Amino acid sequence: MSRLANWIDHRWEEASSTASLPVLNPATDEVLTEVPLSTAGDVDRAVQCAQKALKGWRNTAVTERIQVMFRYKQLLEENFEAVARQITLECGKTLDEARGELRRGVENVEVACGAPILIQGYHNEDIAPGIDELMIRQPVGVCAIITPFNFPAMIPLWFLPYALVCGNTVVLKPSEKVPQTLVKLLELLNQAGLPAGVANLVHGSREAVDALLEHPLVKAVSFVGSTQVARYIYSKASQHGKRVQAQGGAKNPIIVMPDADLDMTTKIVADSAFGCAGQRCLASSLAITVGEVKDSFLEAMREASQSRTVGNGLDDGVQMGPLINKASRDRVRGLIDIGVQQGAQIIVDGRDNPVAQGSFLRPTVMSMPMQSELLTTEIFGPVLGVIHFDDMDKVIDFVNSGKYGNQACLFTSSGAAARKFRHETEVGNLGINIGVAAPMAFFPFSGWKDSFFGDLHAQGRHGIEFYTQTKVVVERWPKEWSRKF
Repeated sequence: MSRLANWIDHRWEEASSTASLPVLNPATDEVLTEVPLSTAGDVDRAVQCAQKALKGWRNTAVTERIQVMFRYKQLLEENFEAVARQITLECGKTLDEARGELRRGVENVEVACGAPILIQGYHNEDIAPGIDELMIRQPVGVCAIITPFNFPAMIPLWFLPYALVCGNTVVLKPSEKVPQTLVKLLELLNQAGLPAGVANLVHGSREAVDALLEHPLVKAVSFVGSTQVARYIYSKASQHGKRVQAQGGAKNPIIVMPDADLDMTTKIVADSAFGCAGQRCLASSLAITVGEVKDSFLEAMREASQSRTVGNGLDDGVQMGPLINKASRDRVRGLIDIGVQQGAQIIVDGRDNPVAQGSFLRPTVMSMPMQSELLTTEIFGPVLGVIHFDDMDKVIDFVNSGKYGNQACLFTSSGAAARKFRHETEVGNLGINIGVAAPMAFFPFSGWKDSFFGDLHAQGRHGIEFYTQTKVVVERWPKEWSRKF
C-alpha cells in the first residue's frame, strides 16, 4: 500500500502532515492506498507555484494551449479502459457506468479545443469619430477546482480543460474518498506537455479546502457537492473576493403521465434512480404518477428493482454497484427507516438480503405520504419514492415548491403536456421522455435554486465565460500622430 503525494511544480511531493485516511474499494473493503491530509502550508506552496507559472501560460497563444488539449484527448482515448477501471475500483460504479462517465469528460476536452472561437470578444469601429471600442477576454488567474466522489473523472473535466485553454493555472483538490482517478488524469495531462506549475494537485479535507477559499492569490473556485457544503463554499469564497460556481444537491422528480409508454418509462426510470447506486446529482429519486397510471407503474417498478443485479462493478452482468462507503450505506438505510416511520409503504425493500462485504444496498421503492420529510430530502442512494396527483397543474405546483431546481423529467406522448411542463417548471435541466437530462458538453449544466450557487455554470460557453474576465478598450489614433512617423 502506498501513500499518495501532492503534485506541485511538476513533481510529486510528500504532504507536510503525517495524517492520512485510507482509500477503500467500496465493493470489497480493500484498502487501495492512503491519502494525506495536506495542511494550509501545502496548499500555499501549490498556489504560489500556480501563480509563478501564470504569466508564461497566459502569454502562450491560445492556439498553442489547445494543442495540449488535443494531445490530452488522444492520451485519454489510449488509456480509456485503465481510467474507467480506476473509477470503478475506488468509486464502486459499474464498469459501463465508469466508461460513460469518462466519455462525458472527454467530450468536455473536445469542446475546450474550440477555445480560439469560444474565447473571442467583439469590436465596434467608430463608436464616435475616429474612436473604436473592443472587448477582449483574459484569464482570471489561479483557479481552485474542488471535486466530489461520485464522478471522479467527469466532474474535474467539467472544469479543468476550460480553465487551462483560457490561460489560467489551477490547483485541484479531489475528494479524499476517490483521489486516484484524478491523479491518473493529471499524469496523462502532464504527458500531453503541460508546462510546470500550470496544474497542481493537493490532497486533503476541510483544512485544504478552507486554505484554497481564503488564499488571496486564488481568483476563482469551482465546486460540486451537497447543498450544505456548496452554500458554505460559495459564501466563504465570495467573502474573500472570488468568483464561484458551486453545484449543490438535488431532489429530481420524474412525472409519469397516463399516456406514457410504460415499458420504456420503467426501464429509463430504473436506470435513473438506481444507476450509480443513486449517487448522482441527476438521479431521479421521486416519481410522480398522474391519473390511472399509478398502480401499473408501481408494479412495473417492483419488477424492475427486484430484477436488478447488484454486485462488484468489475463483474460482468452487474447493473448496480455499492455506495461509496458503509457510513453512506447506513445513512441511506436510516432514511428508509424514517420513511417507514412516517407512513411510507415499502414496495421493494433494499434492506433485505444484506451483503456481508462492501457497502451494498439493494434498490428500494416506497409509496410515500405527502407529509413525509423524505419528499424534500436528497437521499443520494438507490431509493425511489412514489407519490400521486390527479392533474398536471398540481404536479407543476408541487415541483416548483421544492427548494432544489436541478432536474425534472416528464414521460408523456402529449406534445402539449410536454410544452407546458417545459415552460412552467422551475428547474435548470429538464427532460422529456429522458430519465437523466445531463447536458452535452457544449451546453451548460444548469442547476437552479438550492442546486446551484453562482451565475455561470460548468461546461461549454459558461465555462469559457467563468474562467475569463472581460476587458473593454476604447481607443483613438489621431491622424496627425501618424504623420510623425
